[in-house]
Amino acid sequence: MYRNLLLSLAGAALVAGCATGPKALNDGELAVPADYKSWPKFLSAVQRPDAKQVREIYMNPTGAAGSVAAGFGNGTVFVMENYAAKANPDGSLATGADGKLVKAELLRVFVMGKNAGWGQGAAESLRNGNWVYASYLASGQKGPEDPATCRACHLPLASKDFVHRYDEHFAQKK
Repeated sequence: MYRNLLLSLAGAALVAGCATGPKALNDGELAVPADYKSWPKFLSAVQRPDAKQVREIYMNPTGAAGSVAAGFGNGTVFVMENYAAKANPDGSLATGADGKLVKAELLRVFVMGKNAGWGQGAAESLRNGNWVYASYLASGQKGPEDPATCRACHLPLASKDFVHRYDEHFAQKK
C-alpha cells in the first residue's frame, strides 16, 4: 500500500510538472539551440547591403508548421546568423556569379523564441506577444545588444506575429 501511495504521488508530481510547461523566459535567457543548423531554413542568404550583411535564418519544426492565417505556434524558435558581407579591395561589396553578396565571417547569432508567458519582463509598451530575444557573439558569448532594440524593431509587425519577412516566407512556402 505504501508503495502504491509513493507511485501515485510520483505520478501526480510528474503530471503537475508537465502541466506547468516550460519555464517562462525573458530576453537574454534563450540559448542558441545546438541543433539549429539541422532545422528548415526560414529564409536563406537574405541580402542586406545597407548593413553590409548576409543573413541565414533557421526555424525549428514547430515554426515550420506555422501558417499565414495562424502565425507561429508556441514553441517556435528562430535563429538568425548575421555574416559580414565580403568586401572588395576598393571597399565595394563582393558579389558572386549569382549577383548576391558573398558571406564573410560570422558576426552574431540572434535567437527569437515564442511560448506562453514568455517576455513578461519586458516593458509593456515593447511586448511582442510571447516572443523573447537573445543575441550572441560568434564566440558564443552573450552579445551586447539591448533586446529592447529587437522588440522595438519587431513591434510594428503585430499583424504578422511580430516576424520580419512573414509574407516572403509564406509566399515561398506555397
